[in-house]
Amino acid sequence: MSMDRIIEKKKWTSKKIVSIVLICIFCFFLIYLLFLRDKQSRLYVDKSHMSIALVKKGKFLEFIPIDGVALPKITVYIDAVQGGVVEKIYVEDGALLNEGDLILKLTNANMELSYMDQETRMYDAINNLQNTKIALEQNKFYRQQDIVQYNFEKEKAKTDFDRKKQLYKENVISSKEFEDAERDFNYTIKQKDIAIKLQMLDSISAENQTRQIDISIKRMYSNLEMLRQNLENMTIKAPVSGKLSSFSAEIGETKSAGIHLGQIDVMQGFKMRANIDERYISRVNIGQETELDFSGKTYLLKVSKIFTDVTNGSFQVDLMFTGNEPEGIKRGQTLQLRLIFSSPKDAVIIKRGGFFQETGGNWIYIVDESGDYAYKRNISIGRQNTGYYEVLDGLQAGEKVIVSSYENFGAKDKLIFK
Repeated sequence: MSMDRIIEKKKWTSKKIVSIVLICIFCFFLIYLLFLRDKQSRLYVDKSHMSIALVKKGKFLEFIPIDGVALPKITVYIDAVQGGVVEKIYVEDGALLNEGDLILKLTNANMELSYMDQETRMYDAINNLQNTKIALEQNKFYRQQDIVQYNFEKEKAKTDFDRKKQLYKENVISSKEFEDAERDFNYTIKQKDIAIKLQMLDSISAENQTRQIDISIKRMYSNLEMLRQNLENMTIKAPVSGKLSSFSAEIGETKSAGIHLGQIDVMQGFKMRANIDERYISRVNIGQETELDFSGKTYLLKVSKIFTDVTNGSFQVDLMFTGNEPEGIKRGQTLQLRLIFSSPKDAVIIKRGGFFQETGGNWIYIVDESGDYAYKRNISIGRQNTGYYEVLDGLQAGEKVIVSSYENFGAKDKLIFK
């Protein structure tokens, strides 16, 4: 009779082992998800579509680009002093003129008639004043004539008085004759004294009147000269030598007094006039340096004048060349300049790029040394110019950064390069 054999139950069955392995894998997966997994948001991008720049140390120069218009250094404006009708045009716009050359002739019949009337009245007044002056001179001679006459009468009366005085002592004549002679002598002395006093008064009065008459006559001649000058102003002449510009006139056209007729550009060099954003008005000063690149050379200018009036968000400045001027520039030509705010200083710099619009300069993507991905890092950017940003904190020379636009990155923490 056979006996049944007891079969021992296996402790590690295949099913149990598989279950334990699966549980371990699950636990490890949970630990990975909770503690080991990289939680940074990421995005796969094409590296070839990005601009990558090297962070470096260099000289940083703070400046802003401005557009300047070339203008003559000296411009003389021509205005119509007197209004009138264009009678004759001697030159055309763009002509090269010498000082005194004829440009334009105007006519004004009413002004010419008025001038003739005023001239006649002034000459009449001048003649009357001159006649008065002559009368004063004549009166001076009349007074001198009176004194001469009184001197004669005095000498005559004195001689008669002395003779009768002697005769009276000798009892040859009566006392009445002697007294009459004495009375006549004293009378002539008093007459002469009065005549001398009158001559002094007339002399003082005549001197004052003559002075006033001379002043009045001189003023009238000045007025006549002004009237003549007004007539001469009807013929427009070049006040200086140079090139005529902005000139426009037609025969028979009426030009009002004060209207701008044109201008003469003195051909003695150029200046630049530039518009600058009003945000910089407090940082622009007289003498501030500006650079101009032209035909492969750099020229230095300085701010010579600041127009503080703000129009459409900008103000204007004039800039003068401090050394040689570029050859070949023309009036009205627009050139780009660099308005400098600081001298070159050592700094950590990165190339300008579209990333700034998305980040405001607060962070940037750093390319890992492996070159496989880039990650975010907070930075601080200070000054800037047309080529570079000055980095104050967060970057070191030698690192590489993405400077192109971040518009499509969605501010992911990490960019994985494909």
